[in-house]
Amino acid sequence: MKIAFVASPTPLAQESLLYLESRYPSVPVVEADVVIVLGGDGHVLKTIHNLLDKGKQVYALHRTSSVGFLCNEFNPDNLIERIQKSQKVTLHPLRAECTTTTGEIVSAIAVNEVTLLRESAQSAKLRVCVDGIERINRYSGDGLLISTPAGSTAYNHSAGGPIMPLDSNTLIMTAICGFRPRRWNYAVLPQSSVITIDVLETEKRPVRVEAGITDIHNVASARIWLDCTTAFTLLFDPDQHLGERIIREQFML
Repeated sequence: MKIAFVASPTPLAQESLLYLESRYPSVPVVEADVVIVLGGDGHVLKTIHNLLDKGKQVYALHRTSSVGFLCNEFNPDNLIERIQKSQKVTLHPLRAECTTTTGEIVSAIAVNEVTLLRESAQSAKLRVCVDGIERINRYSGDGLLISTPAGSTAYNHSAGGPIMPLDSNTLIMTAICGFRPRRWNYAVLPQSSVITIDVLETEKRPVRVEAGITDIHNVASARIWLDCTTAFTLLFDPDQHLGERIIREQFML
């Protein structure tokens, strides 16, 4: 098994990188079977984006003060043996295909969530369709968020959305500071759903889409779905499996 190391620019991650490189033979990322990421969730997500569909498995070690939900606990000992015993989680990202107010079509992918956010002092006005059926004809609020189960513990949960088990085969659409409809907060949808969101009053109420590392401004409409043609694999120590973490997160106070 060939391993490569990548690390966030934080001092702790860089210090750990030098130490691990002195203990374990490594190769460039392009030659590796497993990429060991040192840092937090942000750097893990960035690495996943860079490695999508390149056949690289990602084993992350927590080396920041952030949450590190996608990371294993740092332990420099028996690294190869731990990777060999790790459990695989293969996931699919969301894809957003956006049409801007100038007619440009921009495609982007996101591991955790895709968000539509207002870009002015005015609330966003949005029309929501799921699989071609109109579900909300006029949503008003700061924006909307579409999340995978893997991302449901992050921004989605902070916005009031539900935490979903990893194998729930769902997508979650959650209001971000929603004003209208008054009693609508979120929807749990089949993972096969295709969500189409049209921006109303685009000149007065501009909206941008955030999808992974991509920002798309002046969006007129967005089509969002789970891209099952694209996949990535995360590795977890058996006692730190992502599925168990998501279940455990629901009982934390």
